[in-house]
Amino acid sequence: MAKVDMEAIVFELISRGGTAKGMAYEALAEAEKGNYQEAENLLRQADEELLAIHNVQTELIQSEAAGEKNEVSILFVHAQDHLMTAIEAKNLIECMIKMYKRMDGKL
Repeated sequence: MAKVDMEAIVFELISRGGTAKGMAYEALAEAEKGNYQEAENLLRQADEELLAIHNVQTELIQSEAAGEKNEVSILFVHAQDHLMTAIEAKNLIECMIKMYKRMDGKL
């Protein structure tokens, strides 16, 4: 793997993480209105964003395992933190949507 542009990776993590988290919250809002199909669609889109970021992380891990060292800055750590909150929010929102479905007799 060629030398990576950590700044570009940081911005991709923040951007896609924010997009995924926003979609998860939109999904929750749709579920609150009983629009479960739209909620599921938004959660799938959030998953696509998170998968794209996961692929970037996997490349970084593989390059480091191969002996390449990448610069880890405070901004990179912040981006990782941002991503983790997006993943956790999506997971919790999925549980909340299941709860709404159960209460509406849709599960």
